[in-house]
Amino acid sequence: MTNEMKAVQIHTYGNPDVLVYEDAARPEPKANEVLIRVHAAGVNPADWKIRQGFLQDKFPFPMPLILGYDVAGVIEAIGQDVTTLKPGDAVFAMLALGQLGAYAEYVVAKASIVAPKPAALDFVTAAGIASIALTAWQALFDLTQLQGGQSILIHGASGGVGSFAVQFAKWKGATAIGTASTSNIELIQQLGVDQAIDYKTERFEDKVSNVDVVLDTIGKETRTRSWQVLKSGGILVSTEGAAEPVESPNPEIRGVPIFAEPKDLAQLQQIGQLIDQGQIQPPTVEALPLVKAAEVHDALQNQHRRGKFVLQVV
Repeated sequence: MTNEMKAVQIHTYGNPDVLVYEDAARPEPKANEVLIRVHAAGVNPADWKIRQGFLQDKFPFPMPLILGYDVAGVIEAIGQDVTTLKPGDAVFAMLALGQLGAYAEYVVAKASIVAPKPAALDFVTAAGIASIALTAWQALFDLTQLQGGQSILIHGASGGVGSFAVQFAKWKGATAIGTASTSNIELIQQLGVDQAIDYKTERFEDKVSNVDVVLDTIGKETRTRSWQVLKSGGILVSTEGAAEPVESPNPEIRGVPIFAEPKDLAQLQQIGQLIDQGQIQPPTVEALPLVKAAEVHDALQNQHRRGKFVLQVV
């Protein structure tokens, strides 16, 4: 194996055209790390925000930088003291946001955050789900401790995080209410929502009250209007704002940000098991070759495209 690989890097912050497909040094796994031969890398809104320089105060990366933190592939090599994985294992992971590196033929990751790829999924689909599934899981079960019998209003229920949140809520035995546009109402009904609200034609606050949890993936006016539907003691979790404080207007309800981290391998393993058992359906993804990374970033940032993009490497 050579010590070089193909990757998409940035050498400076800027618009999509700063993404360059080129040769880069192939990383080597240190102790407790694995080298993954990347089959596909998920693309997330945070990717273009990092590329644009919006998160450089939170994550001061050295240049050049290989973006991407959602990955699926095969273990190529293992570092010292790794006993849970071996070369040839099919895996998926959300990389630590301080590391990145998935837009490449190879990436190194801590063995403690790498899970077996769900057998039911191909690499492309698996590459698109780790971070959005962990965001939904940690929002519902770490931050709000959602229980069976409780109710949750999920804004953007047809999106990546929202679609997982609907299914996790139903799996837990909670009542799931979802908002979506007219064209996505049927989709969220298929996901299992107990009540579907078309935000194009209905105001959710006229249809919903006294819920235990609101999951806000939209922000701005939607968040402002959401406080009134929470019961006393309720909680609003927001994915918007990169972990900025979420100020509640009412001392009897609280707001918290969710900024997912690959902190507990058991979470990703359980999500994979639920997918393999057929209890959870991942969203569909749109795959383009790695060399098209700039095109994908432009679509996400400027064309308001919905859905999950994946860069296919193999």
